[in-house]
Amino acid sequence: MAAALGQAPGTRTASRCAPETVQGTHAFEIARHSLHKGMGAGRFLRSAAFAVGGHQWCIRYYPDGDVLEECRGYVSVYLELLSKRSEVRAFFEFKMYNHLTKSSTTILHTKAAVLFSTMDASKSSSSFGSPKFMMSGILEVQYLRDDDIVIECDISVIKPPLVGKTTMASEFELVGKTTMSSDFELLRRMLPSDLSSNFRNLLETKEGADVTFMVGGEAFPAHRIVLAARSAVFKAELFGPVGADDRDHITVEEMQPVIFKALLHFIYADTFPRAIMNDFCGDDAREFTKHLLVAADRYAMGRLKLICENFLCRNLDVETVAVTLSLADQHNCTKLKDACIEYMNSSNKISDVIASQGGFCMPARALYFSSMEEYMLWYVRVDLTWM
Repeated sequence: MAAALGQAPGTRTASRCAPETVQGTHAFEIARHSLHKGMGAGRFLRSAAFAVGGHQWCIRYYPDGDVLEECRGYVSVYLELLSKRSEVRAFFEFKMYNHLTKSSTTILHTKAAVLFSTMDASKSSSSFGSPKFMMSGILEVQYLRDDDIVIECDISVIKPPLVGKTTMASEFELVGKTTMSSDFELLRRMLPSDLSSNFRNLLETKEGADVTFMVGGEAFPAHRIVLAARSAVFKAELFGPVGADDRDHITVEEMQPVIFKALLHFIYADTFPRAIMNDFCGDDAREFTKHLLVAADRYAMGRLKLICENFLCRNLDVETVAVTLSLADQHNCTKLKDACIEYMNSSNKISDVIASQGGFCMPARALYFSSMEEYMLWYVRVDLTWM
């Protein structure tokens, strides 16, 4: 017992296992996108091979979607490991470059590391991604510019862990303190911001809502401060120095509930309401977008208005171009107005357009105007309103 009491205290040692990651980004530009449509489901375009973390990768893009029936109307995107007989754990995210905002938007990201493997050819574990990456129509509205799209892929490859040398406990504690900031920086790069989804959840859960909008008999709870931060019109209405509206319930006239719902989605999530748009197709999608453009103009949501303009510019036809031109003129949509005039001039269909609206005196009236553009603007302002 005395000998035990006289022994020197045991030493305390420690070691540290620190995973390392290697990051890389590849941008896959697809020019003349319209020529690739119609390839058929299951057919894809493959990017050039690129190296990240000592392994070869590529991006696969399916213009007409994967072979699954549920992918119809969507584009599909996958990240593929090309290195033979390899196993790699990695995080990845896909982004689309938005020409309107001059920035990239995250469309898909992994919350946990994915195991890519080419060890067994019979197992399809060499590629991961999304078969329903995005609706084709949404891609063309937000991300297509001059028939060109850019898909970006960020990869964080997890390297085999390294165990550091054995150290005294005090030294280990010091190492932990000195590397903490770099660990946080690593996590920041690996995990993209979820600010947009947080605000969207705020809208969906209605937690903390302090105002309710009544639209066509439907109630939409919302948060005054969020609306004011995103729209100068809402700010003036809810917090303006004169006549600030402090009512708990506010009625919105002359707007459909589905349009107000889409407007709120954009205000909170800062993305085009794809889930709502999925319920519409063809002429219905065009009408939905027209109403959403009017709402965007009403509440001074300039970016949403531009997105709607872009969609309508790409979906003109003889039967609706005159009404669309009238809409563009009423809401000062210069780009859409020019697109309507160009459509009628380039296709030489002005007579067909007039006929589709029930007007057949276009040539005689047009003599009084200096240009066909001037006549068409007069037509949509006067003739069309009398019909």
